[in-house]
Amino acid sequence: MKSDSIVLHEIMPLGDRDFMYVADRYKSEFNYPIHCHDMMNIVELNFVENAAGCLRVVGDSNEVIGPYDLVLITSPELEHAWEQNGRPATDIHEITIQFRLDFDHKSSAFLTNPFDPIYKMLVRARKGLAFPMSSIMRVYRQLTNLSSIKEGFVAVLELLDILYELSKGEATELSSSAFAQVPVTSDSRRVLKVKNYIDAHYMEPLRLTQLCDMAGMTPSAFSRFFKLRTGKTLNEYIIDVRLGYATRMLVDTTSTIAEISYSCGFNTLSNFNRQFKKGKGCSPSEFRKKYRKTKIII
Repeated sequence: MKSDSIVLHEIMPLGDRDFMYVADRYKSEFNYPIHCHDMMNIVELNFVENAAGCLRVVGDSNEVIGPYDLVLITSPELEHAWEQNGRPATDIHEITIQFRLDFDHKSSAFLTNPFDPIYKMLVRARKGLAFPMSSIMRVYRQLTNLSSIKEGFVAVLELLDILYELSKGEATELSSSAFAQVPVTSDSRRVLKVKNYIDAHYMEPLRLTQLCDMAGMTPSAFSRFFKLRTGKTLNEYIIDVRLGYATRMLVDTTSTIAEISYSCGFNTLSNFNRQFKKGKGCSPSEFRKKYRKTKIII
């Protein structure tokens, strides 16, 4: 059952023959609601300066940002927004770059070897990617000069160089796979097999011994191996998957919080509320209320 959120449709600024749109602006506040881009192959790179203390929402990730913030989003259905978060209005600098890029098409140049670092970054950005300060500073001058480039071809080359520079550094995935509705991945076949099983059976009791048998390893060996490959313990990963599906249900359905809790594998409502608060920084009801603001589909 769908939620009763109000959905508005806004026309994309890109024309039929346009490749890229750059909006470089100064403003006193964030007033754009949570939104997504309901068009395939539209990529967004969003830079924010002078907004320390404001809130960045990408999927089921809610984070207070510092003085510089840079996020890449390649999924058309991933909700995102920047919000004031009670911060006084000042001179916020925001640069939004939207461009067309069918990077997964079988004939795409991004599937060839020279573009491999960028391609891998674009795939990860389906969940939203936040870049560290070191990466932001490396492309800062290019970002802030992009809107002043008059020749379209030169501007596109500059954008490609920005993407390449960003692909060489670290970046943090923001939304969970479950919320962003993207396939789980891993560079280990054993870990991927377990991840896929968890993704299909998250609503059921999951036992360590069962998952270790699936990977053909002892519990202690697999626990170490899983943590090394994913950066999380097996229990932390299971909770994250369940919370991802729960947050998606909070947005997309009118099911009660108790119904969502049990349908996502949490054995008690109190445990669900505790884990949700720990993982998302707010209660399930607060999360739902935030997403029931007017949502724009661009």
